[in-house]
Amino acid sequence: MTKRIGIYPGTFDPITKGHLHIIRRASKLVDHLVVGVAKNAGKKPRFSADERLDMAQTDIGNMPDKHCDITVESFDNLLIHYAAQKNASCIFRGLRAISDFEYEFQMTGMNAKLDKSIETVFLMASDEWQFVSSSFVKEICALGGDVSQFVTPSVLAKLKD
Repeated sequence: MTKRIGIYPGTFDPITKGHLHIIRRASKLVDHLVVGVAKNAGKKPRFSADERLDMAQTDIGNMPDKHCDITVESFDNLLIHYAAQKNASCIFRGLRAISDFEYEFQMTGMNAKLDKSIETVFLMASDEWQFVSSSFVKEICALGGDVSQFVTPSVLAKLKD
């Protein structure tokens, strides 16, 4: 039987509890989940790729309710090529709002043109995490706000450094 492999890509700058919620849900749908930390220097991340990789590995390693094997690694090539290299049958994308959908819809169409064998699976954010974004977390923290409800203690410590 073929192992079902899925990719959950993102910049994860930093990883939030909303990301972890999507990871937990995606892990129910595949036999192996690869969390791909995009190097994506074009987004000008606050944390280096190695720091983001480390935060994601720590948080996912501490998740008590994973439903499959999960690996975390960085990538810097085209997402659809990365998914093909990993023999993934699907790419998971989290959606928070209609504004996310427009971008994701276009990306899904392009990915389907590039490789029809890889499906995109959208997972809607739960009500609890719908408004959480890494950008908001960084901004609130930089302005002295409390973001402890949005990130794990290990990520909070890195944000405060």
